[in-house]
Amino acid sequence: MGRENKYCIIMAGGIGSRFWPVSRNAKPKQFLDILGTGSSFLQETFRRFQKIVPTDNILIVTSEQYKELVKEQLPMMKDENILLEPHRRNTAPCIAYATYKLYKRDPEAVVVVAPSDHLILNEDIFLSTISNALDYASSHNELYTLGIKPTRPETGYGYIQTNSSEKMEINGNVAYGVKTFTEKPNAELAKVLVESGEFLWNSGIFIWNLETIKGELERYLPEIANSFKDGADVYYTPEEVEFIKGVYEACNGISIDYGVMEKTDKSWVFEASFGWSDLGTWHSLYCQSDKDMHGNMVKASATMMDGVKESIVVSQNPGKLVVIKGLDDYMVVDTDDVLMICPRDEVAFKNVITDLTVNEMNKYQ
Repeated sequence: MGRENKYCIIMAGGIGSRFWPVSRNAKPKQFLDILGTGSSFLQETFRRFQKIVPTDNILIVTSEQYKELVKEQLPMMKDENILLEPHRRNTAPCIAYATYKLYKRDPEAVVVVAPSDHLILNEDIFLSTISNALDYASSHNELYTLGIKPTRPETGYGYIQTNSSEKMEINGNVAYGVKTFTEKPNAELAKVLVESGEFLWNSGIFIWNLETIKGELERYLPEIANSFKDGADVYYTPEEVEFIKGVYEACNGISIDYGVMEKTDKSWVFEASFGWSDLGTWHSLYCQSDKDMHGNMVKASATMMDGVKESIVVSQNPGKLVVIKGLDDYMVVDTDDVLMICPRDEVAFKNVITDLTVNEMNKYQ
């Protein structure tokens, strides 16, 4: 198929709380250059998909409050391609909004839906996998997701159980039927899932044609689907903003995984290996980052460290000397208004975020 019917929907509405205190409500991680590449996660994701999808065919779905951030970081984006959510309602309403708006523009569209904050190490393999899936999805009424072959029992990702008796090969890419979607497991369950050989990491990346996803949304999430379907006459008009506000106020939050993908009999997962990480947490960034001889991830302009091991040290203050002695498996993150020191353990960090809310320290979030 030609490029003109290929589209990309980038989901960029999250608040990135698991990268606090660097990521904040006002400017969450998708708009930050956390990797030090000179580009934000959103800019990197946009640039990546420009290689296989026309620029005018890339849509960004984000929160109303991030409109100016998107326009600042992606000045080539047309306003009509920036879809603004008045409330956060998880991935199913986000995808439904983009689906029905795009359907008015191009009913023949075939789409890749992707989060805005993933690390892709082998971009050529990634883009080849996506391109093959787009070509296949253009003429097949199935819903495809990408599953990543696990390299460790990771607790920060969801998992997809494959059905080995349902298998197809598309231009060298193997796809399986889907048995179940599993939420982020604890360490013990993650080990069992990986050892079983039946589970892949859930990348949150989807490929399908609009007719198919529209039909499955209407079958399994009829209230959400019909709400957005009712906007056929207002999409791409000044009335769209007010219409969407009403839809989101009445809309329940649900993920596309549980709302559609786990229920449908059209769900398939491609097994992929292209150096992928959902950089959703400090822990996942630590796993992917270069470390010093003591196992420390250090992103600071000046440090003096002694007896520091397996730790994360981040300072956003150029020229500020960070001095640490005798710290093992800790996080030290220094921003303009927050200094956080806590164990690198994810449970400890989650407790920090919870305590912020409990203590009404909202101005720091």
